[in-house]
Amino acid sequence: MVSVGDSAPDFTAPKTDIDGDIESFTLSENLDDAPIVLAFFPAAFTGVCTTEMCTFRDQMANFDDIGATVYGISIDTPFTLSEFAEKNDLNFDLISDTNRNLIEAYDIEMDFADLGVYSVAKRAVFVVNADGDVTYEWVSDDPGVEPDYDAVEQAASKTLEEPSEAA
Repeated sequence: MVSVGDSAPDFTAPKTDIDGDIESFTLSENLDDAPIVLAFFPAAFTGVCTTEMCTFRDQMANFDDIGATVYGISIDTPFTLSEFAEKNDLNFDLISDTNRNLIEAYDIEMDFADLGVYSVAKRAVFVVNADGDVTYEWVSDDPGVEPDYDAVEQAASKTLEEPSEAA
C-alpha cells in the first residue's frame, strides 16, 4: 500500500469537471495544484459515498482557503460521475478509474463478494505535495467509515506549509 513518504503513483484517467466536461487528467501534470487530496470511494450513488462526497463539498471553502485541490475517485464511468456530481451539486472534480488502474497502483482494492461486486476502491484519502510525494494517507477496510475530514484538511494545510524540494 502507498504510505506517507512514498512517491504517489502517477496516473492518467478521465476526469469529470464541475461543469460536466470530461477530459484526460494526469497527476504529474497537475502537481502545481498541490496539495492534492485524492479521495477514493467505492461507488457513486451509494449512501456513505454520497455522504462523504457531500461532506467534501460542504467543506470545500476550507480546502480552497489553504489552496488544496480535491478529487473524488471511483470505478464509475465518467458519465456516471458527471450525473453524480450534478445530482449532488459537487464543487470539485471526479476521476474515473473504470480500468481499476488507480486502485491497483495505490493498493486499495476490495470486494463486496456477498453482493457479487468485485474490485472497487476502499474508502481512502491520500494527500500529495508539489513534489508528488504522499504526505498523508488514510485507508479503511470498513466501507461504512468516513475519513476524519478535519485531519485531511490539517494534513493538506501542513503539506502546503512544508517547503518543496524544488523551491
